[in-house]
Amino acid sequence: MEKLQLNEVKEIIKNYCVSSLGKNLIDKLNPSSDIKIVRRRLNENVEAKKILENSNHIPLEGVSNIKPIVEKVRKGMILSCEELLQVSDFLRGCSKIKKFMRDMEFYSPNLSSYSLNISEFKEIEEEINFSIKNNRVDSNASKELKKIRKNIEVYDEKIREKLNKFITSSNNKKYIQEFIITKRDDRYVVPIKSSYKNEVEGAVLDTSSKGNTVFIEPKSISKYSIELISLKSEELIEEYKILSYLSEMINEKIYSINLNLDIISEYDMIFAKAKYSKSINGITPKINNKGYINIVKGKHPLLKGNVVPLDIEIGKNYRTLVITGPNAGGKTVSLKTVGILTLMVECGFDICASEETEISIFNNVFVDIGDNQSIENSLSTFSSHIKNISDIMKKSNGLNLILFDEIGSGTEPNEGAGLAISILEEFYKMGCITIASTHYGEIKRFANLHPDFENAGMLFDKETLEPLYKLVIGESQDSNALFISRKMGIKERVLKRASDYIKNKEYNLDIVEFRKNEDNLEEDIKTNETIYYVGDKVRLLDKNDFGIVYKPIDKFNNISVLYKDEFIDVNVKRVELFIRATELYPNGYDLDSLFVSFKERKLEKDIQRGSKKALRKIRKDIKNK
Repeated sequence: MEKLQLNEVKEIIKNYCVSSLGKNLIDKLNPSSDIKIVRRRLNENVEAKKILENSNHIPLEGVSNIKPIVEKVRKGMILSCEELLQVSDFLRGCSKIKKFMRDMEFYSPNLSSYSLNISEFKEIEEEINFSIKNNRVDSNASKELKKIRKNIEVYDEKIREKLNKFITSSNNKKYIQEFIITKRDDRYVVPIKSSYKNEVEGAVLDTSSKGNTVFIEPKSISKYSIELISLKSEELIEEYKILSYLSEMINEKIYSINLNLDIISEYDMIFAKAKYSKSINGITPKINNKGYINIVKGKHPLLKGNVVPLDIEIGKNYRTLVITGPNAGGKTVSLKTVGILTLMVECGFDICASEETEISIFNNVFVDIGDNQSIENSLSTFSSHIKNISDIMKKSNGLNLILFDEIGSGTEPNEGAGLAISILEEFYKMGCITIASTHYGEIKRFANLHPDFENAGMLFDKETLEPLYKLVIGESQDSNALFISRKMGIKERVLKRASDYIKNKEYNLDIVEFRKNEDNLEEDIKTNETIYYVGDKVRLLDKNDFGIVYKPIDKFNNISVLYKDEFIDVNVKRVELFIRATELYPNGYDLDSLFVSFKERKLEKDIQRGSKKALRKIRKDIKNK
């Protein structure tokens, strides 16, 4: 799931949820190997899309996740006014979605049937809305509360009247710092100059930060303040009783409310899946549990832009597919596309493909993709791949989908190819459906011979060397080494021999007898002419300098000479032999290297090892031409 990036697809789909209820379900959603479960999940998508097409909106807006609130009730805690209002909003949302889904029964008979299990709690909803207004317990929630609050207002008014008389009295004018009435610890006070605090009868409840002002509750209002405190305590007790009553009403229906939460969560997730499907023009594919995959114009859900669709079939006429082709040609993306589309379908997600697409449901999906080098366990890339394959082999049981990227790579080619063939054979015998990418010709030959194996190739443009990212089943593709070599000017007979060696593994051991230096001298004497050989050092008479023979004499009596990094044609009468190549270089020395720059030799080596940078440079040179 990590290698195939299923969680990244889930994150995209979660964006279409309206609450954390659906998001949490998507987080928990895993691929299923039960075809009945997968069929139900996919059928939900079909019905949900029909609803989206035939309605303006889904009334899930305003439905929030109240699971933490319900859990508090279950533990015996008393809910706050805000929490109770959230419960009321949720219950109202449940009633709306139930009515909506009943009305949509024609388009979604199965999906609508889920709403039959949604319970409506009009009594709880109405009781909460009657008792709580403006995020506080309303005075009309009980007669006792109404009476208490009325008395609070009376005493509050009496205190204010007394204080107004106090601050407007001329006798108190000199004591007052500010002519306002304020509160400290919910008790009314008057700001008094600290120098007069002993002149005013009353209780000092607070002092300003600089100490210039004290806040005094005058003695004249003390008895009213005490009564007001008592009334407010009674108010809190009565509010608590009302909140307790409402919380208990919820607790009595907690099982049904939790069931509502589960159903609303399902609806949120299902409609998110449907919205995602519409956004990608997705299809609900046919499914089977026989191992048959037929992806027609399938696209990887995380690829952006102009994506080349994938066509791939396996599980009917053959059970193992070997994909070949050039580096960066799309082999790994093809493997990942098959894997992620399979996992998405098993999760019940629609996919971006053609309507003819059919996906098999597997017991497991296993992958060995990417560089698995383990620094912690000191394992090489090859060792990590083999360890991964070993683990897969132990866990495989029948109908599994196995995806191998560059199977057998990272070791000596003959051993790697032999091991890869044996591994593919073993998974085939275990009943698995296997797709593997490779560069090894031996694996391609084995696939050609085995009746239940098939080759496929990633195409690329042989003129521009650009990958086409298109998979063709029934045709293997070589890596692009020979085509690049031809573009770089390697002789055709060299490429022909290389192609024969690759195909037949039969080597032409032609032995060439090279004449020793003495023989050359004898031949020179016989013909009375100097014969120039590749690699001879010669003096250029017109330049009074030296060069190296690149090509022997032609029909015009000219030889080609490398002189100061340039090839020039010089008539044999204008040169004289200085030193023979046999004296300059050891026996078997590669004379071609004399005429190839270090830069070109490095490029050739990069091409041989499949360097992407080298390939890009060649493509750029071809385009410039």
